[in-house]
Amino acid sequence: MKRAFDILASGLGLIVLSPLFAILAVWIKTDSKGPVFYRQTRVGKDNKDFRLYKFRSMRPNSDKLGLITVGGHDPRVTRSGYYIRKYKLDEFPQLINVFLGDMSLVGPRPEVRKYVDMYTPEQMKVLNVRPGITSLASIRYRNENDILAAAPDPDKAYIEQVMPDKLAIDLEYVGKANLLTDIKLIFSTFKEIVRH
Repeated sequence: MKRAFDILASGLGLIVLSPLFAILAVWIKTDSKGPVFYRQTRVGKDNKDFRLYKFRSMRPNSDKLGLITVGGHDPRVTRSGYYIRKYKLDEFPQLINVFLGDMSLVGPRPEVRKYVDMYTPEQMKVLNVRPGITSLASIRYRNENDILAAAPDPDKAYIEQVMPDKLAIDLEYVGKANLLTDIKLIFSTFKEIVRH
């Protein structure tokens, strides 16, 4: 039932949002050089790698300077990228990943291999389900970039504080996930986007 809901909702979302996608694509291309989409290898269900799609919000090759984005004024973020990230518009292309079956609308956020390799055996259980576009952990940590920007060592703060807490929240979700919970989390996500 969850997979059927994902296919239906992501397919409909891609159709309805196609005009917005076109506008964002033009904005991204006119604002800075580089592709419209940013693709990054993330770890999905059953510990398998997949290519995650996002609208590009940073200058090309910015990921080589670090995997963590810090604060709203990270110099790698483009002018259009600032607003695209602020309103979570960069995440919309992940509807493609949902439609293809790499992801779900709701589930633990997919991580890069560098951080997954640090998981404990218990934390690895988050990979028993498809990763999601949104999750309870991502809602609770909606200001994650600001938290990391205030840390003396953002990477260390992420590994030692943010990541374990988010994984604990995700493990709780994995243990009791159902379609009704997913729908509630989707509405909560939209509410947070509108509020900020």
